[in-house]
Amino acid sequence: MPRTPSSKLVVYAALAGNLAIAATKFAAAAITGSSAMLSEAVHSMVDSTNEVLLLYGGARAARPPDAQHPFGYGRELYFWAFIVALLVLALGAGMSVYEGISHLRHPEPMTRPLVNYVVLAASIVFEGVTWCIALRAFRAGKGRLGYFEAFRHSKDPTTFTVLFEDSAALIGLFIALAGITASHVLGRPEFDGIASILIGGVLAASSLLLARETKGLLLGESAHPHVRDDILRIAGEDAAIRTANGVLTVQLGPDQVVAALSAEFEDALTTTEIEACVSRVEHAAKAAHPALAALFVKPQTQATWRQRLTRLSDTGTPGL
Repeated sequence: MPRTPSSKLVVYAALAGNLAIAATKFAAAAITGSSAMLSEAVHSMVDSTNEVLLLYGGARAARPPDAQHPFGYGRELYFWAFIVALLVLALGAGMSVYEGISHLRHPEPMTRPLVNYVVLAASIVFEGVTWCIALRAFRAGKGRLGYFEAFRHSKDPTTFTVLFEDSAALIGLFIALAGITASHVLGRPEFDGIASILIGGVLAASSLLLARETKGLLLGESAHPHVRDDILRIAGEDAAIRTANGVLTVQLGPDQVVAALSAEFEDALTTTEIEACVSRVEHAAKAAHPALAALFVKPQTQATWRQRLTRLSDTGTPGL
């Protein structure tokens, strides 16, 4: 899933919606004394902070390469996406569970419940709009993959993070609505606290999924298989290459990939001809995949490549 200009649109839309919703929820929580509404207000505030961090991370990741970072700063976005996942867990889930337990220990009757109903209904509408925007952007980039498979293979955390946040927000809103309704109709304020705890559980589950995926990106995952396949095809079609043995790739950012090609050249080639071949393959590969920041080519026989692959699979030690 390549990074698209709509990624920023998704974040901006979510940020605008969450700021407005957070302010309204805090006001409603203060008026009614609802624990679930306060949890939802904290949730929206955390989401707003997360969107700011994603925008900041995207700007930092877009900086050009320099002497200290010759392949650019693409992974900085992954770092901030990981921080976002931790914030959802620590602030969103933690505060919701704490507030829910406090309300269960010291239940207080809800006042003016109609305010909660109006705010929740409006929040569901606004969150639904931002969720649709995020879903549309995610669907546009996933191709023929299923949703969960696309999430696992995505190299751009911006869109799927916002989509997860908005999905958790919608689920949380319906839980809050159920808890507030039960508390109001049955006259049992404990249901309000239970709803707050359940909202914390939803946030914890979504944050752990986000943390798991962004951790893999931060540590360094291989690029999409089609990048490897295209490099092998391009190299195999060059008359100067006897065998294109294999390719190792590393995703450095949403739009940055580094690859290493193992190839066996024809024996009769001169050094100048090998250099020309490497240049042809590199230019063709970068034309096919503009995200390819660098392609390193190592001359070696197919037998040597297989030995190194065996060592890689046995010990986990990378290298050509």
